[in-house]
Amino acid sequence: MRIAALQMQALAGDTEANLARIERAARAAAEKGADLLIAPELAVTGYGAGATIHKLAEPANGAIVARLQAMATENAIAIIAGFAETAGDSVYNSAVFTDGTREPTVYRKSHLYGPYERDLFVPERPSAVVVEHGGMKIGMLICYDVEFPENVRRLAKSGATLIAVPTALPASDHAAFIARQMISVRAFENQVFVAYVNHCGRDPLYAYAGLSAIAAPDGSLLAEAGVEAEALVFADIRPVDFTASAEQNTYLRDLVT
Repeated sequence: MRIAALQMQALAGDTEANLARIERAARAAAEKGADLLIAPELAVTGYGAGATIHKLAEPANGAIVARLQAMATENAIAIIAGFAETAGDSVYNSAVFTDGTREPTVYRKSHLYGPYERDLFVPERPSAVVVEHGGMKIGMLICYDVEFPENVRRLAKSGATLIAVPTALPASDHAAFIARQMISVRAFENQVFVAYVNHCGRDPLYAYAGLSAIAAPDGSLLAEAGVEAEALVFADIRPVDFTASAEQNTYLRDLVT
């Protein structure tokens, strides 16, 4: 399976512009043979839209997800993208998977980062949300979730072979460590692929680290983006290429619980 990661400079509060950007990426990714496009955390609203996010939030059966479904259908590509989801009186930091044919699958972030997110969103209980696509089982996490090894291990134990992680990692002294080392370790210690897909540039509230990456089970990076610019990067996900790594690093099989 070929996956495409969209490192994106979202416009805070401009849902239409951000959806149009995702649509262009879906078309470009499909033209290069990708089966799955992953966009960042809150890609649809922009991460730094602040309280406006509540005004832009929609239910999972609303117009935003319907638009993403249409993109997937028109371009014959599955899409994972972050959006703000309403359910009753609650607003969640969510990501949706849609292939344009099946009912969309929504994952809600469980580990909210800092007072900014905690003031805006309700955390969901940690869970293993896994979908099948292209012969693989894909698990979903969002940003800070992946920094807790238990979350990735839960998905790996549930059979996921690829973990998609839409993120909004801010620029900081430790951003490169997270994006270039921690993500590789998560892939290695669970013998899975991890696609970590970040924003770039800045909005009124945050500057972002970029550094999107797709890590393989042996800890190597199959694709990576730089710090500042938008990028659409690709990786061919072939578990058979890492059979030797799985045979040598039997963490899941040897796990004592």
